[in-house]
Amino acid sequence: MFSVLLEELPDGGGRYLDWLLSGLGWTVFLALASWAIAFALGVAVGCGRTARSRPIALLARLYVEVFRNVPVIVQMFVWYFVVPELLPRAWGQAIKEIPPPWGSVIPALLGLALYTAARVAEQVKAGLEALPRGQRMAADALGMRGLQAYRLVLLPQALRIIVPTLTSEVMGVFKNSSVALTIGVLELTAQARQINEFTFQTFQAFGAATLAYLGLALMVYALMRLIERRLRIPGNEPAPAVRSRGRAGKSLKEV
Repeated sequence: MFSVLLEELPDGGGRYLDWLLSGLGWTVFLALASWAIAFALGVAVGCGRTARSRPIALLARLYVEVFRNVPVIVQMFVWYFVVPELLPRAWGQAIKEIPPPWGSVIPALLGLALYTAARVAEQVKAGLEALPRGQRMAADALGMRGLQAYRLVLLPQALRIIVPTLTSEVMGVFKNSSVALTIGVLELTAQARQINEFTFQTFQAFGAATLAYLGLALMVYALMRLIERRLRIPGNEPAPAVRSRGRAGKSLKEV
């Protein structure tokens, strides 16, 4: 079915499968690099959203509202086309002369990371607000300052709570990386489109890309499930569904 991938390129420099694997490599790089930036920045902004300092909370909210509500494709266009024109001429020219593929990869990375960070920040905020107020009061009673309270008491618990929701964000990074093709990054979707243009085998080209995305999603899901089980707070495990139904049935019989 996917025999077209084993055919040689028109210039004889390899096979179409090489294009697909190259695109897969750039997709994984974009997703992992942007997630590393997004997670670190999102945690900081999420803490800022719940900070007692009103200016910090307002700045964090402004960041979230701007970067979360602007489509990621628009943000990539801004970083690629607009920002070099707004900077001093020498700086803008230096950015434009960055050799490929980094001239496109860096703006894609920034757009994807800043967009995802805003979403992660809201998840972190929700996790922090889900903690009992007594946790922060206990940290204050122990004489901990703001950063100490977040680092030693609040964040370790909040991050454990939001691991299931972060799974969706990690998967979203891999899927949103496909938008980078619009500014010239030859990631997985772009390579599949290029294979289609050369061979006119649409089903085979995009079918292979679909399977690659599905494989990535399943691996991310398995990894996040493992992390969730390892970091789950003892005593907060959900009750088994079978046991719950059994108890419900027993209680109905007793009634």
